[in-house]
Formats: sequence, structure tokens, C-alpha cells
Amino acid sequence: QVQLVESGGGLVQPGGSLRLSCAASGSIFGINGMGWYRQAPGKARELVADITSGGGTNYADSVKGRFTISSDNTKNTAYLQMNSLKVEDTAVYYCTAEARPTRFSGYGRYWGQGTQVAVSE
Repeated sequence: QVQLVESGGGLVQPGGSLRLSCAASGSIFGINGMGWYRQAPGKARELVADITSGGGTNYADSVKGRFTISSDNTKNTAYLQMNSLKVEDTAVYYCTAEARPTRFSGYGRYWGQGTQVAVSE
């Protein structure tokens, strides 16, 4: 199966920056795309940004111009560069991938365990 491991979360002051990484490992025949979601306390999980294997990107309006998603297909790794962070960006950030474990299987959606991002004075 496919495992996703996030890293790079932490505590930062408003206006600061963080870079999240998500490494996919395990049985991977192909990855169609990867992305980041977040969930703040008491709120539903929401899409932050995603990227296709061809490099196409999509962002939530709330992060456009501040966050940048990228990926290294040779390493099955996605990144989220977060600049100009705001208090309202505080949440658990989850990595997700649409991946195919073997040549005989279809694509499925996989999730990481999440990494906490806290933006506070």
C-alpha cells in the first residue's frame, strides 16, 4: 500500500513562513496527483492546494498568492511553501495522493497522518 508522511509543521508568528513536505512510499506504481488539505478545530477539512503529475496546480482562494505547491515526481514528494502566514492558517495539514499501488490496481486516495501548523504571536 501507499504511505504518506508529512513533515515541516510547527509554530510560527504571523507573517512568517513554513515549508511542508510529504513523502509517498510503499508500493507505488503511479501517482496521478498530490495535494494538501487542512482542518482547523471545529471546522470541516478543506482543500488548500493540489498539483497534478503534469504540474497543474489549484489553490483555495484564501491562500492564493501566499502558498505555493510543488512536487518532485522522481522522489514521489510534494511540498507546500507557506508565506505570509496568518492566524487563520492554524490547522492540521494533511497530505493526500491519488495513487496506484500496482499495475493491476486502480487509483485510490491516500492520506497522511497530518502535521500541526500553529500561527500565533
